[in-house]
Amino acid sequence: RRRHTRYISVTGVQTCALPISREFMNFLITVAAFVFALGILIVFHEFGHYIVARWCGVKVLRFSLGFGRPLLCLKRGRDQTEWVVAAFPLGGYVKMLDEREGEVDPRDLPRAFNRQSLARRFLIVLAGPVANFLLAIALYWIVFVSGIPGLRPVIGGVAPATPAAEAQLAPGDIILKVGAVNVATWQDARWTLLQAAVDRKPVSLEVQNERGELHWRKLDLSGLKAEALDGDFLAALGFARLQPPLVPVIGRMIPGGAGERAGLQAGDQIVAVDGGTIARWDQFVAVVSSSPGKSLKIEVRRAEQVLELVVTPDAVLEKSVSIGRIGAAPKIDRNAMQKYAVDVRFGLIESLPKALERTWETSLFSLRMLGKMIVGEVSLKNLSGPITIADYAGQSAQVGWVSYLVFLALISISLGVLNLLPIPLLDGGHLMYYMFEMFKGSPLSEQAMAVGQQIGMAVLMVLMVFALYNDITRLVNG
Repeated sequence: RRRHTRYISVTGVQTCALPISREFMNFLITVAAFVFALGILIVFHEFGHYIVARWCGVKVLRFSLGFGRPLLCLKRGRDQTEWVVAAFPLGGYVKMLDEREGEVDPRDLPRAFNRQSLARRFLIVLAGPVANFLLAIALYWIVFVSGIPGLRPVIGGVAPATPAAEAQLAPGDIILKVGAVNVATWQDARWTLLQAAVDRKPVSLEVQNERGELHWRKLDLSGLKAEALDGDFLAALGFARLQPPLVPVIGRMIPGGAGERAGLQAGDQIVAVDGGTIARWDQFVAVVSSSPGKSLKIEVRRAEQVLELVVTPDAVLEKSVSIGRIGAAPKIDRNAMQKYAVDVRFGLIESLPKALERTWETSLFSLRMLGKMIVGEVSLKNLSGPITIADYAGQSAQVGWVSYLVFLALISISLGVLNLLPIPLLDGGHLMYYMFEMFKGSPLSEQAMAVGQQIGMAVLMVLMVFALYNDITRLVNG
């Protein structure tokens, strides 16, 4: 890798054969959302390097989105900078004039990257990660102004002999504060609790019970295991979110699923399964989940008729456990949901400090998680690779544009934090070299930088192997 080149590289290939169906459309949405996210993040990162390099008077030879053979190349500006879209758009780079890469016209020597002052080189390298943080701030600002839909943090159930039970939390309690932080939705409550859970510190919750009384409850997080942070850590604490009651009426069937193959249709009301009466949707889900590969006699009411169908749930692995799935989604009563739904939004001016705060908190949290993974206090399962990121991109895009913008902000912050790590080959590695140069009074030797690049390559390869292993494990275990 050339010293003046900054790039992001994402690898990973997933192949599958799907019929033209909803699943195939979901796959296409996932791919499109992932590619668009990469494009936005890469362009902003590299544009940060580009704009500051130009501001410092450095001549930029090429701005490339992607690697490999150029598919599109336009020359623009006084310097005839090449703007390139390359064959492999999973990364990018900014190529600057540099004597270490070949001969430089004597007239252009003052504009070579290697001839710039230490401060200017430092700023040019730092500009890429900073651009990612600025993008995250802008995205969060849009989200806070537009409004974030969510559910009120109402506790639905408390498991016995858990931290939640010991804290005397009760079903129907509404969480108002986590420590000194006000929370309006389950998203807010989960995010704030997660930050406390990483440190395994007790946290105080202000709750309002069903009678309107306010109480402070102390939740002990010290016994939370590292593996719990990789999944639903709220369940490990003993929380169950209050779910609005759902009638056992099918709202949508997944094409090709076990339910559709057996003849179930949207609008069918589930009356009984194997003779047992079904009054709520969660009862139906419990029976199906516990019956993978087992034939079930399902009695349904369709219009004025009562029918009996035999359905055999497909067996699906979820966290190494086989569960049943028939591919049916419930009919949602929007009026019943209104009682629990909330839309959190802020004004144009108020949203800016909120966006800054969220970006800062997320950046620090990412660093803390990395540090705790290194010392073993947090499971390495929390490390995600391109397959998981692509999956999240597709899921968030299908939920709605607000969720997708939040996803982009999170990934942009992660990219900024990653690039600031003092690992050779990353921007942070170059900043580390410049810090040495500042104290040493002269640049590091070519041999020292060559050794650093080899170390950096080894570290990045190890991280990539862990990330891909986690991705594959998540796919296998559902």
